Amino acid sequence: MSRPYQVFAFYKFTPVENAQDEVAAHKEILSSLDARGRIYISEEGYNGQMSIHEDQAETYLAFLRSRPGLQEMPVKIHTWETHVFEKMTVKYRAQIVALDAKVDMSKTGAHLSPEEWSAMLAKKEERILIDVRNDYEWKVGHFEGSELPNCSTFREFKEYTEELKDRIDPEKTPVMMCCTGGIRCEIYSAYMKERGFQNVYQLDGGIINYGLKEGSKHWLGKLFVFDDRMTVPISDEEAPVISSCAHCGTACDDYYNCAN
Repeated sequence: MSRPYQVFAFYKFTPVENAQDEVAAHKEILSSLDARGRIYISEEGYNGQMSIHEDQAETYLAFLRSRPGLQEMPVKIHTWETHVFEKMTVKYRAQIVALDAKVDMSKTGAHLSPEEWSAMLAKKEERILIDVRNDYEWKVGHFEGSELPNCSTFREFKEYTEELKDRIDPEKTPVMMCCTGGIRCEIYSAYMKERGFQNVYQLDGGIINYGLKEGSKHWLGKLFVFDDRMTVPISDEEAPVISSCAHCGTACDDYYNCAN
């Protein structure tokens, strides 16, 4: 089956001098393109997920690269048969990800490439592996050995951090963390370091980038995504189904949006 649409995921923490002007500039170019998705812009940077027809993808990528601070911003790209969003939305936000805490983004956790992440998982040494996503995302797919924090929103990870300090030695125990595309880990790793955790590592580019580079190695289930697809494999490699239907208990790795 043909896959004429490209699905972009990108973020960048970089100072934006006139965020409202950037919102207007993005709206202007996207109004002329076959694109749908969500882009949030603030004084602290950009966060976007969108689908765009392959014939126009390079036009928008060139526009992104023309913006101050975005020349080398990584853009993770998958292909799909159709649009994966209903409409195009570009908005200003005070925070591109809401932790409701100010952190020093110059002191984030060390980035591990997908290859380094896979190698660290294979060593089975003492560490803790945190999935910095919501609980319902973890249930449909996660890395082997990852911990499910009792958090339904990103804001709740602040309480989880204090609980974790009582369970492990924050100065010695390595902390590995992952999320869908990497943006939550940027913020949360900096937050943890400010609170005394010394050995903090984050998966560069998130689970999406890992699947593109390492396939399904060490991964179980599917990846939850915030678009019309709901769940997708992280690679072309088969991964075991780890979740079940909430009604009948049959093995299942699909979510359905009951609002539709």
